[in-house]
Amino acid sequence: MTSYETLGYDEEGPIAWVTLNRPEVHNAFNFTMMKELHSCWRSLRDNDDIRVIVLTGAGDKAFCTGIDRTEQVGNKGHLNDVGQRGATPFHHDEPDDYLPPKTAADLWKPVIAAVNGMACAGAFYLLAEAEFIISAEHATYFDPHVTYGMATVMESIMMRQRMPMGEIMRMSLMGSAERVTARRAYEVGLVSEVVPAGQLRSAAREAASVIAAQSPLAIQATIRALWYAQEVGYRQALDIGKTLVMLGTDQSVLSENQKVFQSGTRKPWRTR
Repeated sequence: MTSYETLGYDEEGPIAWVTLNRPEVHNAFNFTMMKELHSCWRSLRDNDDIRVIVLTGAGDKAFCTGIDRTEQVGNKGHLNDVGQRGATPFHHDEPDDYLPPKTAADLWKPVIAAVNGMACAGAFYLLAEAEFIISAEHATYFDPHVTYGMATVMESIMMRQRMPMGEIMRMSLMGSAERVTARRAYEVGLVSEVVPAGQLRSAAREAASVIAAQSPLAIQATIRALWYAQEVGYRQALDIGKTLVMLGTDQSVLSENQKVFQSGTRKPWRTR
């Protein structure tokens, strides 16, 4: 099994647990973590034994607090190897070249974020591209960029697809002066479930186990369809959807489940 310097990695059957593992700096990412996470996403893309990924942070204080500001920084306050490339501002590397599972690594397996504490700034590169977020009750969400004289641009653009305009605008403009609670994050649709800290891992495992039991073809086609709906126009998404319906239907699984349906047997379900 692959080992990393800045990540924890475990497999439980078809579920991979990826843990941001720098708790001494609230799981802030340095360039090593950025490269390792990108490598991890790419490896998971190619691993057919893994059907679902749970992403969380080490400890109970923070999920991730963005760029590690204590490390040596390069151009315009960025980490070395991130920022302007060459003499003009038209060649530029950002953390979204490494961190988001879809944009950076073309990974279309479901990623569940289990947020175990503070999530701010660069954490949104990750949360923006999770399928959904399960949050511990004590977790908070905020973006301190403007407090330090920096524009919040990439993170806020990415999070706009997850939060109402007024909410992401307020979070971006209030900086470090205000933090969004897990309950408020649930109210605005950023978070799908809020649980006590001690139940976070089991809640993520329960959801991941249900998803992992489904047809990978159907799951990944569904994910791609919904992201297309975010990325292109309504009519374009519907046109693409016709192809995804054909590509994402596993006829053998459909046939077996049809027999179960006709038998009157129903799998157990729960409310949320």
